[in-house]
Amino acid sequence: MTVPALPALVTLLALATYQATALIVGKARFQHQVKPPAMSGPEPFERAVRVQQNTLEQLVFFLPALWLAALLSNESTATVLGLIWVGGRIAYAVGYLQAPEKRGPGFGISFLSSVVLLVMAAVGTFQAL
Repeated sequence: MTVPALPALVTLLALATYQATALIVGKARFQHQVKPPAMSGPEPFERAVRVQQNTLEQLVFFLPALWLAALLSNESTATVLGLIWVGGRIAYAVGYLQAPEKRGPGFGISFLSSVVLLVMAAVGTFQAL
């Protein structure tokens, strides 16, 4: 069995994006002197934590949808949607770190790409039955 390389690359990019959010939280902890295990502090720190948490929550939905869509529907389309998801998460993080009201476009982009991947995965699954 050969593993589809492009969805694998998107998976690595998504995981690197998540790891970047963890580093941002670490930097914010240091910058604002929020000692572990505290999860609250100045607003910039809390925004960083929320970016990381929301990215983790979305990653749990995105990764299975990406792989099911790639394997059971269309690998190329799933790859493009995966890249869009990564871009959306980056836009979400940049926006939210600036101001909470700027998070919407990035969230919408990543959420919609995940939903399309889910639909692709469902259609592919039912066609395979």
